[in-house]
Amino acid sequence: MPRKKAVPEGLPDFTDAFQDLPAKPLPVSDQPVVTLTDKFLKVFFLWMFPLKVVPNHLTIARFFMTPFVLFLLYTQHYAIGIPLFIIAAFTDALDGALARTRNQVTEWGKVYDPMADKLLIGLTALVIVPRYLGFDITFFIIFIEMVLIGTAYYLKNNSNREISANRWGKLKMILQSVGLSLLLLYAVTGIPFLLTAAEIVLYLGILFALVSLVTYGI
Repeated sequence: MPRKKAVPEGLPDFTDAFQDLPAKPLPVSDQPVVTLTDKFLKVFFLWMFPLKVVPNHLTIARFFMTPFVLFLLYTQHYAIGIPLFIIAAFTDALDGALARTRNQVTEWGKVYDPMADKLLIGLTALVIVPRYLGFDITFFIIFIEMVLIGTAYYLKNNSNREISANRWGKLKMILQSVGLSLLLLYAVTGIPFLLTAAEIVLYLGILFALVSLVTYGI
C-alpha cells in the first residue's frame, strides 16, 4: 500500500479532503442540524451540484480563488475582482449547506472551511480596507482572525475542548463579506453612503468575531 506523503506543518492537507466522507448516513441523533438557510440554498442553488461534488471541493476552490482575488483587487481590476470575491465568499455558505443537507460533514471540513474563510477575508481586508478606512479597523479585523486561528490550534492540540464554526462565527463571516463588498462597490462608484455602510458593517463583524471567540466559535 503506497505511503501517504507528508505535508509540511501548517499547510492544508488536501488529500484528506476526500478520504473522511461518511461511508454511510450517520444515525439520526448524530446528523448535522439543517437550518432554514440551508433549505433555501438547497432549493435555489445546491441542486446545481451533482452528487460527485462534495463540500470539500468548494472549500478547496475557495483556497485557490483567494490569490486571484487578491491580485485583481490589488491591481484595481475591480470588474473581475469584485465578482470573483463575491463568488469565493458565497462558497462558504454553499459548502456548509451542502455538507449538512447531504450528510457530508467531515473532520477535514471542520478545520479547513473556517481557515479558507479567514484567509479570504483577512487578506482581502489587508489589501482593500487601508485604502479607504485606515489601518485601525484593518488591524482589528486581522488581529481577531489570528487570535481565533491560534486559539483553535491551541485547544485542538492541548485540551479536550474543540473550537469550531458556530452561528456567531458564521454571522461574523457574513458581515465581513457584506462589509468588504460594500467597500469594493464604493471603490467603483464613489457613493459616500456605501463607505459609511461598509464601516458600520465591518465593525459589527468585529463585534461578532469577539462573541464567537468567547463562545468557542471560529
